Amino acid sequence: MYRLATRNVVVSIPRWRSIALLLRSPVNKHASFNPSPLLIGRQFGRVRCFRDQKILKGTTRKFRSSNKALDDKDLSQIVWWKERLELCHKPSTLNLVKRLVYSNLLGVDVNLKNGSLKEGTLNSEILQFKSKFPREVLLCRVGDFYEAIGIDACILVEYAGLNPFGGLRSDSIPRAGCPVVNLRQTLDDLTRNGFSVCIVEEVQGPTQARSRKGRFISGHAHPGSPYVFGLVGIDHDLDFPEPMPVIGISRSARGYCITLVLETMKTYSSEDGLTEEALVTKLRTCQYHHLFLHSSLKGNASGTCRWGEFGAGGLLWGECTARHFEWFEGNPVSELLYKVKELYGLDEEVTFRNVTVPSENRPRSLNLGTATQIGAIPTEGIPCLLKVLLPSNCTGLPALYIRDLLLNPPAYEIASTIQATCKLMSSIKCSIPEFTCVSPAKVLVKLLELREANHIEFCRIKNVVDEVLHMNRSTNLREILKLLMDPAWVATGLKIDFETLVNECEWVSDRIGQMIFLDGENDQKISSYANIPSEFFEDMESSWKGRVKKIHIEEEVAEVEKAAEALSSVVNEDFLPIVSRIKATSAPLGGPKGEILYAREHEAVWFKGKRFAPAVWAGTPGEEQIKQLKPALDSKGRKVGEEWFTTMKVEGALTRYHDAGAKAKARVLELLRGLSTELQTKINILVFASMLLVIAKALFSLVSEGRRRKWVFPTLAGFNCSKGGESSDETKGMKIIGLTPYWFDVSEGCAVHNTVDMQSLFLLTGPNGGGKSSLLRSICAAALLGICGFMIPAESALIPQFDSIMLHMKSYDSPADGKSSFQVEMSEIRSIVSGATSRSLVLIDEICRGTETAKGTCIAGSIVETLDEIGCLGIISTHLHGIFTLPLCTKNTRYKAMSTEYVDGQTKPTWKLVDGICRESLAFETAKKEGVAEAIIQRAEELYSSVYGKEVYSGQLDRQPVQVASEGAQLQSNGTQAGSLSSQTKPKNRMDGLKMDVETAVTLICQKKLMELYNQKNTSELPVLNFIAIAAREQPPPSTIGSSCVYVMFRPDKKLYIGETDDLDGRVRAHRSKAGMQNASFLYFTVPGKSIARQLETLLINQLSSQGFSLTNLADGKHHNFGTSNLSLGSITVA
Repeated sequence: MYRLATRNVVVSIPRWRSIALLLRSPVNKHASFNPSPLLIGRQFGRVRCFRDQKILKGTTRKFRSSNKALDDKDLSQIVWWKERLELCHKPSTLNLVKRLVYSNLLGVDVNLKNGSLKEGTLNSEILQFKSKFPREVLLCRVGDFYEAIGIDACILVEYAGLNPFGGLRSDSIPRAGCPVVNLRQTLDDLTRNGFSVCIVEEVQGPTQARSRKGRFISGHAHPGSPYVFGLVGIDHDLDFPEPMPVIGISRSARGYCITLVLETMKTYSSEDGLTEEALVTKLRTCQYHHLFLHSSLKGNASGTCRWGEFGAGGLLWGECTARHFEWFEGNPVSELLYKVKELYGLDEEVTFRNVTVPSENRPRSLNLGTATQIGAIPTEGIPCLLKVLLPSNCTGLPALYIRDLLLNPPAYEIASTIQATCKLMSSIKCSIPEFTCVSPAKVLVKLLELREANHIEFCRIKNVVDEVLHMNRSTNLREILKLLMDPAWVATGLKIDFETLVNECEWVSDRIGQMIFLDGENDQKISSYANIPSEFFEDMESSWKGRVKKIHIEEEVAEVEKAAEALSSVVNEDFLPIVSRIKATSAPLGGPKGEILYAREHEAVWFKGKRFAPAVWAGTPGEEQIKQLKPALDSKGRKVGEEWFTTMKVEGALTRYHDAGAKAKARVLELLRGLSTELQTKINILVFASMLLVIAKALFSLVSEGRRRKWVFPTLAGFNCSKGGESSDETKGMKIIGLTPYWFDVSEGCAVHNTVDMQSLFLLTGPNGGGKSSLLRSICAAALLGICGFMIPAESALIPQFDSIMLHMKSYDSPADGKSSFQVEMSEIRSIVSGATSRSLVLIDEICRGTETAKGTCIAGSIVETLDEIGCLGIISTHLHGIFTLPLCTKNTRYKAMSTEYVDGQTKPTWKLVDGICRESLAFETAKKEGVAEAIIQRAEELYSSVYGKEVYSGQLDRQPVQVASEGAQLQSNGTQAGSLSSQTKPKNRMDGLKMDVETAVTLICQKKLMELYNQKNTSELPVLNFIAIAAREQPPPSTIGSSCVYVMFRPDKKLYIGETDDLDGRVRAHRSKAGMQNASFLYFTVPGKSIARQLETLLINQLSSQGFSLTNLADGKHHNFGTSNLSLGSITVA
């Protein structure tokens, strides 16, 4: 019936011919394939039936045929583009839009200039490509430009900042484009605004006269997935953003479900049973390409058909109203995969791998309020938890991994594995790899599958597998590598055996090492001849030399060398005599000039001169060569200029050289693409290995920062459920000793420590500014970090395996949803209470503060009773002191307070958690502190006295505060010693021999000094100095954090630098950040204290210099000794 109606309607205005879209009932404006209300109106004119011939005035046969050419699918695509065009606002774009017609996918009016769509024209060819990918902007290569026409040209002008071709002429179709050199910028502009782009390239090479060049689709650019065609031939890296998934949201009996599909990785994952708040959290923290909403969302809890009008769904609806989305029906997973294939133009045979992580035995994802209030999602005014957890140099993929773990806590077993891994990382003494972080979607999938990986990416891949192998060969790191297998499995969905991983990494490393030209090799030097500018050979040969090993291109290299030598010989014969003649001629201003130059634009070496022809031909040297000169021509046969000359022999030699270079480059690209093909079978291994290194770097960084802040590992325990169910351990409560706010740096000694022994629900009171909110935020962060397997800001802790952690802080109104702040608070409380179990941690700050006091107090009391009955752990803080007079039916709730003290006639908070009830709010003091006028505060005190003066108000706690013991920090010493792997091997080169000589010399010098310091006469009584080597692309272990170290840096020029530091990792990074020092290696050992480290530094600089070693910091040897140490010999621990 629908198709019949489609064939039986037409519009009276020829510009609008696709009127079948009008027959669809208008739905939400964000549903992309539905017509916009703006389409139904004056722009379309009248809708008439074909059978009513009397009303169809001016209808042409041409109009009918063009309308029949569009099927239902094309009509929906045109509507999709029409809605995008309605968002355009630039005047130039709006003028172009007026010239569009919607009778074809390009929007081209065939009646305008350059608008022909006849077969054989470029427009017809572009339309064929457009029909394959109708929702992508199409850029077609035409000579030195990429051009777009019709609708696509309007999008380029609006979003890429390009000017239309032909200005604003109204007699031509919309056309726009960009030069070839600006393609990347144009693609970035389009994808940043959410558009996908299809790029059509020309077939390179000679073509027959009057014949059109062949064209092909070379690739696509999507948000999060850039265009990579030709990357194999360039010598620099391409910045890849993280891939953006397509998201589908649906609803089931368990709750909300989110499905994420990554086209680049060909994977999908589904997570069911989410609360509305948790789902909104995922939407806010995920950049996605496209959003699909399932029709199951329209049936909400109230039974209304308008989704989001009442009850559940309002928060999600408010989140989606500002976004573009499409509705879909059917099976939420299979239909979404179909939509993705349609969106990206994939074949039906393409399959997607399910990487869904099982939801059993793992905590629920954080809801939006919890994530924002602890800074897991950056929020203004809230300390960012992620910035506290990681050092400033840890960004990108490792930081994203940690953030995802916080927002989606891992299964309990995985959390225990992560904690065990971190504990091992904290104790090792050997150097660790740099951990090359490669985006799997970038190198390991897209570039390899498209065979566009260049030598830089292959070197990066080799670094990845080599670092895995390095960890496997190290006794200290092998166990860490094994423990990382399970977290990597969860992150990738790939289950790979340990031995398989090692064996496959060895194969990949060997294969790349056999093919790719690596750093340090120097068997492919650029050609160099005295008479030819060096820039010429640099430009011609740098595009293919230094990419693959010479053994694979020996014939091609030999041919290029012969051609270069021949070119040099010809230039000597034809140009050099002329140059010599000119130099020998001494003339005043205006005399002859000439030289051999490189014409970069024409890739040629020519003679450039003027006034060099002799006035009289007398057979002098150089005259014969001058006669052979002819004007230089460009590739199109046009004369380059009046001063550029060449000869037949030079042109022949240039052609030979260019042909040889082209063959060599083609061979190199062929070998690189062949290597990509070989590694395609190892993609799963490479994806797994790259993710493993990302996790390793994230956890090592986490441990380093945790040690610096003096955080600890908590004890993780299962819950002993009090209401049925099986118990996995003997613990019921949570105990944190010496808890500090995560945003305070304990190492600086500025934090107040609290002990939280929680066996049930706490009802917390305290004054304004007394630390209630900070305590709740700190407990929430510590519990979350604990169940993720991380270190926490405390002295010791026992944390149970919570099934959910929920924190509610202050609420704001939501005008867009028509909700007051109290409505928003009740909506969040409803979600918390409905999701709480006896294994949950519930933290609610200042409950029911947004409504009338009496009824708010009763609601708060009822919520306390409900949570008490559930049996969860948690804290509810309040200023509603009337709650203590309510006849509450609670069994396990305990009263806690933030204590105050009376100092100098004023009540001040101590920020300490104690037993009891605090009825002092310090409201007047707080208002005064914040600058409220004194008159206002005095009047408030008078009003308070008149109403509450007869009530007992002492400002003291119902129970006296508990005296908190003095705080102290005890450094833990680890006597485990690790020997240097490098010191156990024989020297392989000059640098290795230098390291051994330095180690021997340093050992003798330091032992002699230590004997003087501790009055020892026998070196056997001193501990052995075990040096730890830090090779190129390695870094110090976390155990060096806070330790005094003496180190020797080995520069590439074989010179030494002697230094001491308490931050070895930072010092190593600082040295390597300098030019030429990227591959510097180090030796270090630790000493007990800064004083000894400085004495040994000064001594080593002076002694090593006198022994013939070349040092770069001799001036540092003039430092005075910095005191002496009273440490005993037994306290010396050297690594």
